[in-house]
Amino acid sequence: MRKFIYQFIALSLATTATFAQATISPAKPQAGTIAIVGGTIHVGNGQVIQNGTIIFSKGKIISVKEGNAVPQDIAIVHAEGKQIYPGFIAPNNAMGLVEVESVRATRDAQETGTINPHVRSIIAYNTESRIIPTVRSNGTLLSQPTPEGGLVSGTSSIVQLDAWNWEDAAYKKDMAVHFNWPTAKTRGGRRGGAALSEEQQKERYQKQLAELQNYFAEARAYANTEKPNTFNARFDAMKGLFNGTKKAMVNVNDQKDIIVAVKFFENFGITPVLVGAEDAVEITGFLKDHNVPIIMYESQSLPGNDDDDVYLPYKNAKILHDAGLLIAMSVDGYWQQRNLPFMAGVSAAYGLTKEEALATITSNTAKILGIDNTTGTLEVGKDANIIISEGDALDMMTNNITTAFIQGRSIDLNNVQKQLYKKYAEKYGIKAD
Repeated sequence: MRKFIYQFIALSLATTATFAQATISPAKPQAGTIAIVGGTIHVGNGQVIQNGTIIFSKGKIISVKEGNAVPQDIAIVHAEGKQIYPGFIAPNNAMGLVEVESVRATRDAQETGTINPHVRSIIAYNTESRIIPTVRSNGTLLSQPTPEGGLVSGTSSIVQLDAWNWEDAAYKKDMAVHFNWPTAKTRGGRRGGAALSEEQQKERYQKQLAELQNYFAEARAYANTEKPNTFNARFDAMKGLFNGTKKAMVNVNDQKDIIVAVKFFENFGITPVLVGAEDAVEITGFLKDHNVPIIMYESQSLPGNDDDDVYLPYKNAKILHDAGLLIAMSVDGYWQQRNLPFMAGVSAAYGLTKEEALATITSNTAKILGIDNTTGTLEVGKDANIIISEGDALDMMTNNITTAFIQGRSIDLNNVQKQLYKKYAEKYGIKAD
């Protein structure tokens, strides 16, 4: 009964917070040509243009240049003294799938069963989440709501963060299948409340590997069959892995498991994207030889092993970058996505240049997710996904996003946190910005 009361209170608070948020309607399509003039342009590929101008029309960038000369009759956004960036991209997270973790009714990131590649997380994506406007205010404009649980969690899509519904939000549909790689590493596993012995854990590990091997073999045979006698949704969802239209994103951390996982997928002609990969710094040569990209978790964390350098998570990005690996930054969870630019900033403080750190949440992420032909950098022909900050957007102290565009649409950057700040600033006589 007490548990029910707590859940009811949490749900009530979540509902109150949602309705407390002022109506923030998605922006209308770009009506005329717009020029952003006078700012410092961080292209996202390492190039920086001082006192530059970006011109975009119908949602697409048509000019990026030095200087501030623009044609007449163009709407001008003055950005003198400000920093201009590509919109940040948040891969592999639960934003829009989870609202209040303690309330089961607001969690829709996981299905029952162990093999669910046909489960599409975008169907459950909630564009009304009160978390999205807060995350957007720090510069993140694209996200990858990701299914969780089981051996094969489901299929994810890329969404843009200003939409009426999931159909409007879809930026690239069904682009990756997600896997949780089994591990033989003993971590005191439990089943039904009783601790598993080392032998039991090894037995479970071998059973899971065999299950995946059989499943992949059957899925490949189904994919190679021109007209299967019976439609199988689970096998059909795997087709894209074998023809290259989908990514295989694999959650794995231990170095031995990483090696086994990479070789497993390569046996089926697939180069996986590693997610997490805590021990990747120990086997950079192997990963480089196999050209494996990595989506690493937040830099502001503790090391995975007791005997690791306590600053290793801060240095990971530099180590992997210097090894020639393609890396992107992710933040586990959902509301935590607001900290994504600051995680990249920590990597800059521990070895990466600012532009290299920026790439871990823009161009590198776009390449890994397969959307680099449309976003990730501020280049002619790409979508006008642009943010303008009064200060360094990777620095928590100076990040102040004043303007944002998604596909050329000017986005409302209001959110419930700003509203509460203004409300109580008035109450206590504080001058609100």
